[in-house]
Amino acid sequence: MGDRGANNHSEVTDFILVGFRVHPELHIFLFLAFLFIYSMVFLGNVSILVIILIDPRLNTPMYFFLGNLSFIDLSYSSAVAPKAMANFLSSSKSISFVGCVVQFFFFVSFIVADSFVLAAMAYDRFVAICSPLQYSVLMSRRLCTHLVVSSYFCGWVTSILLVSNTFTLSFCASRVIDHFYCDLHSIEKISCSNIVIIRMVTLTLAGIIILPTLIVIVVSYVYIVSTILKIRSAEGRMKAFSTCGSHLGVVSLMYGTASFVSFIPANNAELHKVASVCYTLITPMLNPLIYSLRNKDVKEALKRILGKAKALL
Repeated sequence: MGDRGANNHSEVTDFILVGFRVHPELHIFLFLAFLFIYSMVFLGNVSILVIILIDPRLNTPMYFFLGNLSFIDLSYSSAVAPKAMANFLSSSKSISFVGCVVQFFFFVSFIVADSFVLAAMAYDRFVAICSPLQYSVLMSRRLCTHLVVSSYFCGWVTSILLVSNTFTLSFCASRVIDHFYCDLHSIEKISCSNIVIIRMVTLTLAGIIILPTLIVIVVSYVYIVSTILKIRSAEGRMKAFSTCGSHLGVVSLMYGTASFVSFIPANNAELHKVASVCYTLITPMLNPLIYSLRNKDVKEALKRILGKAKALL
């Protein structure tokens, strides 16, 4: 790399997050929009967590996974939204080098953990519908804990690998990241290093993460649908499907958004930013709504909690 290698990452103390390329007067609108969405993310996911922790009837594997999913959704949106909102009101729009590393680390680790928890939830629904008599044995507390801990561990390992490769690049070309958070592809664009290795690492990690989790989800639902179709009564089929309908909706939303982002042309930065809002904020905002509106247990638990609260007043 010659002289360019001399200007390494250690000379970069901060980055500029461009955000959305709109008229300055619209920044307050973006701030309010992000504030509203993030407030909904916070209230929705914290509510799900509180309901699951308070109501003993929700002390089951499905809600153990749902509680962790809510925590993960809240965490990765919190890694991005507060700084984005602050920059909408700031003229400098800067983020320190360390701040960018921290944001990148937590965002990636929780996004990866999200994929594995969704796969674990699919397996849970598979066991519940296809082997109901063995459910309590197969989905033991120990197994559920191992699955969740493994999800976080895979997220941390992936994040460490990407951080160690990404932030050792040379940033002599520019400090300006054309995004509202420290996005991997946007960071690669401002590097003057050879990024072939990091792209190979990224693709390999994506394959290791996406393929197994997607296979578990697809195979689980193939067996689930097959089992449901064998149920003779329409009421029985609807009851069986209602236990996994919310999860299927969340999975479709997550992977549908991710697929949309992957098909956006690399040179269309603004559309990529809009799509990024979908999976960083919109998806974690809608997940609690999907589970609260479509899930009978959650709605009944909420009614019991509100009833007790009224009684105390």
